[in-house]
Amino acid sequence: MAGSQRVFLLTCLLVLGLDQATKFLVREILAPGEIRVVIPGFFNLVHVWNPGVAFGFFARGAEGLRYFFILANLLAAGGLFLYARGKDHLVQFLSGLIAGGALGNLLDRIFYGRVFDFLDFHLGPYHWPAFNLADTAITLGVLGFFLKLLRES
Repeated sequence: MAGSQRVFLLTCLLVLGLDQATKFLVREILAPGEIRVVIPGFFNLVHVWNPGVAFGFFARGAEGLRYFFILANLLAAGGLFLYARGKDHLVQFLSGLIAGGALGNLLDRIFYGRVFDFLDFHLGPYHWPAFNLADTAITLGVLGFFLKLLRES
C-alpha cells in the first residue's frame, strides 16, 4: 500500500508539516490582530482566525457547523487517499496537496475551533482575504487537476 501511494503520503505530510510550522511561527511572532508589513502596498503578515470556511463564508453560526467542517475535511482527505491509490505520480502529488491542506486546516478546527490565517495580499486598499499554506496547497492541487483535465481533453 505505502509503495503505491508514496508520493501522495510524502506530499500530504510535507504540506501538513509546513502548514502547521508556519502557523505556529506566525502565532509566536505576531499578537492577535497584529499586522506586520512585509512589502508595503502588497503583502502583510497578519494574525487572524477564521471560524468559517474559504473567504470567511459561514463565519456567522460557524460554531454550530464546526463538526460538519471537521467531518468534511476528514472525508476529503480520506477520499483523496483512496482515489490516489495506484494512480500516477502527478495524481498522487495533486491529491496529496489537497489532502495535506485539508488536514492542516482540520487540525486547527480540532484544537482551536477555527482556522488560523496569516498571509494578506493586497493592492493598496483592496485586500484578498487572508489565507494560509494549507489553503495555498488546496488551491494549487485543484488548479493542477483542472489543468490536467484541460490537457487531456
